[in-house]
Amino acid sequence: MHSTHDLELFPQYNVTQMLFKDVRNAAELRQCAVEGKIKGGLINPTMLVNPFQVLVAANKAVSLQKMGKMKTRSLFSEIIFNLSPTNNISEAFKRFGSSDGDDSVLVVLVQDKDEPQLLSDITARVSGRQVPVEDVSSLTDHAKIKKLYKITPQEEKCGTLLDAVVCRMATKDVM
Repeated sequence: MHSTHDLELFPQYNVTQMLFKDVRNAAELRQCAVEGKIKGGLINPTMLVNPFQVLVAANKAVSLQKMGKMKTRSLFSEIIFNLSPTNNISEAFKRFGSSDGDDSVLVVLVQDKDEPQLLSDITARVSGRQVPVEDVSSLTDHAKIKKLYKITPQEEKCGTLLDAVVCRMATKDVM
């Protein structure tokens, strides 16, 4: 049900993603994350095309953390910020962070390989149904994503929506 990947540039870390549908306690989960009771990021899955986006954002966040150049206060908030095509932190949280009324949530964890994974703790906190992470594409709001990332029909003809989104994520600091 969950998906765990090693970070190629930082092999001592792995990223785990867990997707939940029919969530009834999004407000409580968000409060737990703010208080540090959930050591992970809570992402709105409707703004994701593919779980690969989260891996790109996590890789960038860990890299910035290692260099001491994060723009936000925590690794998990940096992941949410890195999903956004803009440099506006509050806008990134509004669009990509989980909201109180959400009925689905993607939880992202970044852990040192030596630390035990506490996936059962996350699963126990969520009042909802865990589904395979690959199902995130069934929740995607394509229209919102195309508008936010300013993706043109011409661009979609020569590449995928995921390509366009990841390209913008990766280059937002340069542009």
